[in-house]
Amino acid sequence: MSSNEILTEYGLDALSAVLHETAVEKGFWPYEIDTNIVCTKLALVHSEVTEVLEAIRKNKPTTEIVEEIADILIRTLDLYAALRNHEWVTESLDEVFEEKVNTNKGRPRLHGNRF
Repeated sequence: MSSNEILTEYGLDALSAVLHETAVEKGFWPYEIDTNIVCTKLALVHSEVTEVLEAIRKNKPTTEIVEEIADILIRTLDLYAALRNHEWVTESLDEVFEEKVNTNKGRPRLHGNRF
């Protein structure tokens, strides 16, 4: 089953698990995690965000921009699955995501901020 089929059929929690399993198989995670590893993974998410900014700034083809956005999602979902596997978080991303989307729908323009 492809990642797209997993997301469609099962949601973000299942997709995260598949992405994390691949990352573990490829050697990107040790058996145990600690704060330093989590901080490093967050920094790598940030680096992917910067790559999107640079792709836009340098007028790269849209495929490169979208690939970098995909990298953000992959790294973020991989981190979530690791945190969940090690019981650093117990909530379901599917459930919290749905709640957050619904909360944001009810907020005022710009969520009441200037920008």
